[in-house]
Amino acid sequence: MSQKIKEFREYRTMMNKRLLATDNLIIKRIFNLDTNTYTDGALSSTTKEMLGLVSSMVLRCDDCVKYHLEKCFEQGVTKPEILEIFAVANLVGGTIVIPHTRRALEFWEELESTIEK
Repeated sequence: MSQKIKEFREYRTMMNKRLLATDNLIIKRIFNLDTNTYTDGALSSTTKEMLGLVSSMVLRCDDCVKYHLEKCFEQGVTKPEILEIFAVANLVGGTIVIPHTRRALEFWEELESTIEK
């Protein structure tokens, strides 16, 4: 596993545990809502992750982009599909999304490198 992926996962896990340990009811409910939103329903979990990725790119949240990239990767989204997702995000969000697209492609390629061995 690449160092970038490892660092992202470890930091996210550590900080989620710290946030949840505060025992704040609202934070716990938001985390629960976030988890349940991405389960299969009228839309598949994969479709919801793709939507989450586009939204995260348009909102320019690199941590969110990485999270949704990982979920898309885990669910078998292909690189051509990812590139179309990037295209939609750039169309909707404008050229300000391009730097986030660069970082997203770099992270996707890191994910791909985990299976090419």
